[in-house]
Amino acid sequence: MRAPRPVTLFAAATASYTANVALGSAVAARVVDTRRFRWVHHALYVSTSVLAGAAASSLLWSDSRAGWRLLPAALPLTAVSQVSARSRRHPLVALGAAPFFVTSLVRAIQEQHGVS
Repeated sequence: MRAPRPVTLFAAATASYTANVALGSAVAARVVDTRRFRWVHHALYVSTSVLAGAAASSLLWSDSRAGWRLLPAALPLTAVSQVSARSRRHPLVALGAAPFFVTSLVRAIQEQHGVS
């Protein structure tokens, strides 16, 4: 079995993070009611964390260096689970990971296209 391309993992991690932020924002704005389906937001959080870990692990098994740009996202991803979802800090902590997902994905795309 061939290892996935790093860019695929960075894209999947960023998509999962984006979906989780979108769902959380929709719930906070009362556009979506997930009281009976809270597990969806939690499942997206776990998916984001696992995919981010897999993408960052590309530092160990590929020539990609994009993982260095994603590693700092571990701090807000870890901290957000300790902040009440009903607090104003929860979305701020969650959004703290956004720049790391974006810059790591951009870097992975550049690497795939041979841009240094």
